[in-house]
Amino acid sequence: MSSNSSLGSTRGGKTLVRAAVMAAGALLAIASFSTSAATATGAREYPQRPVRIVVPLSPGGGVDTIARLCAQHLNAAWGQSFVVENRTGAGGSIGVEIVAKATPDGHTLLMNSSSVITNAATRAPGTQGYDPVRDLQAVSRLTASPYVVAATPSLPVSNLKQLLALAKSRPNGVSYASAGVGSITHMGAELLTVMANTPMTHVPYRGVADAYPAVASGLVDWVLGNPVSILPLINSGRLKAVAITSATRAKALPDLPTVAESGVPGYEVIGWYGLFAPAHTPPQIVSKLQAELKRSLQSPDFIRRMELESSEVVGNTPQEFAAEVKAEYEKWRGLSRKMAAKS
Repeated sequence: MSSNSSLGSTRGGKTLVRAAVMAAGALLAIASFSTSAATATGAREYPQRPVRIVVPLSPGGGVDTIARLCAQHLNAAWGQSFVVENRTGAGGSIGVEIVAKATPDGHTLLMNSSSVITNAATRAPGTQGYDPVRDLQAVSRLTASPYVVAATPSLPVSNLKQLLALAKSRPNGVSYASAGVGSITHMGAELLTVMANTPMTHVPYRGVADAYPAVASGLVDWVLGNPVSILPLINSGRLKAVAITSATRAKALPDLPTVAESGVPGYEVIGWYGLFAPAHTPPQIVSKLQAELKRSLQSPDFIRRMELESSEVVGNTPQEFAAEVKAEYEKWRGLSRKMAAKS
């Protein structure tokens, strides 16, 4: 009697445990479904209030221009305000950190160039302020364009091979300008000197607005420049183009050899403009942003404008852009370590 009673109690206990487990599982499933449904609903309703697009550079430049074009399109498409906010300082790091620390709900975004990667890669560990892979969610690389290697007219060279030969004959006697330490114009030029095994002197400026006149006047020997901003100076004879940094020749400059063609095989530096959100922004919102921006990039007017500027329309997926950001970060960190070892 006692034994049967004990057995029944055990079986009853197991039944209660199974029931409790099943109930807990059901509650977890309901909670998971509710969370997924809420996230999906949030993505459908996004944006729910005005969105700010932080540009960590001054108004009027390429990043600012692309940000305002995208803001206009998103405003018209979704009937919500997208406001460009210029937050300059610390080589662009202040604006990036504002976005990295913002609530990850898609209402604070970052428009930046490839310098968002190089600036972080050149800073000493612990002083970066942000990690572009860890702290930012890549949305889409919107455009891509090569750089032009342009020299001062008085320099006795007409192509990159001659420039490198001149630099080899004058160790550290040939100089290059940049838009600042850690900028893509700095790192791209330094990569050229390393791959060509030809040391040159870096002269940093506060931006291309200061760097270009210094090269045009002969204070500095050469500079890397974005086609949009440097072609007018080349066309007017104030600078002379000696090479282009893409792997293949540019449609807008078909007669200009690539750096790789000019004796530095494997060299390629491409500048880009891209949109980011804070890390952990819901993927549904990120995908919605990317899809709408890609639509805006496909307009004939935008494509024509980019072709005139030697830029390529991209609009790739968040996954593709994130992989590119990670690869570039490792590339520039590797170069930064080599630069530190030399100093």
